[in-house]
Amino acid sequence: MGRPFGVPVYVAPSWFLVAALITWVFGGQLDRVLPELGAARYLVALFFAVAFYGSVLVHELAHTVAALRFKLPVRRIQLQFFGGVSEIEKEAETPGREFVLAFVGPLLSLILSGIFYLAMLPVEPGTVPGVLLAGLMVSNLIVAAFNLLPGLPLDGGRMLRAVVWKITGRPMSGTIAAAWVGRALAVSVLIGLPLLTQTGALGTNTEDISGMDTVTDALLAAILAAIIWTGAGNSLRMARLREHLPELRARNLTRRAVPVETNTPLSEALRRANAAGARALVVVDADGQPSPSSARPPSSASPNTAAPGSPSAASPRTSPTACASPPNSPERTSSTPCAPPPPPSTSSSRRPARSTASCPQPTSSAPS
Repeated sequence: MGRPFGVPVYVAPSWFLVAALITWVFGGQLDRVLPELGAARYLVALFFAVAFYGSVLVHELAHTVAALRFKLPVRRIQLQFFGGVSEIEKEAETPGREFVLAFVGPLLSLILSGIFYLAMLPVEPGTVPGVLLAGLMVSNLIVAAFNLLPGLPLDGGRMLRAVVWKITGRPMSGTIAAAWVGRALAVSVLIGLPLLTQTGALGTNTEDISGMDTVTDALLAAILAAIIWTGAGNSLRMARLREHLPELRARNLTRRAVPVETNTPLSEALRRANAAGARALVVVDADGQPSPSSARPPSSASPNTAAPGSPSAASPRTSPTACASPPNSPERTSSTPCAPPPPPSTSSSRRPARSTASCPQPTSSAPS
């Protein structure tokens, strides 16, 4: 969509599903408020859906500007199902910055709600502009209130994390507290939202509630609860990963390897590896130097060995190589292969060599 402040903005395919849902629901409400619109009410509802997600984008830009102000790199902003995400690649260095980084999003949503309220005052009620402004005012107020709930992955959960971090001096303690509050919040949404709707506590007329409305409310509550529960668990796993990363040592992640020349048959290479108890192979030239080109092991290779050309280290006796593969990133579950660079050169194939792998760092996100 663009690159405000140098950060790319993307729209996930799920956004179009939500936009269609908002258009359908808001169009039905317009039919009761402005019946004279006829089929044109769906165009008005579509405009509302786009304007609402424009407000969500402004919310995310607040997180982005704050992150850039604290010199935290932001990978991208993504508008998706039930809101948006600012993918911030580093954690805030202090609990105060963490609190500010989380609070600016809901704060800007509250400011937008106030702006729409002031713009609504001179507009005649019962008109298309009046209904749109009222809808945007209420929707931004709901976004702000929902994100201030004190549970991860919501902004309020990150604020709670910052407070506990400040009190205990340990960011992990704040993450654990905010994650478990987030899980409790997910259960509360799953059970409480349908009950509040059925009892009319949200301002709905219980006599107008149909069976379809009940199913819709239950489905909405289940989706929201699943998003909150999953986000809380992912935040907790990410924090544990970051906590244990400094304790890892490359030697603990190494594996034994044997060298093979480029013209060695695969069966012979696998036989040497099995005989030496090695789990990897490295291709060397006639002088015993590791080959700069490498290839992934074929899927038919033995699980305890790798095909010639796989990235690892070389020694006729066996030598360790390292390829550290991190656990699945909770923030982004895409799998990134661990591709080691060529090992340092050796003067002879009878000297051990070592190769290392550089794996991606996890990222954090600020969901809305």
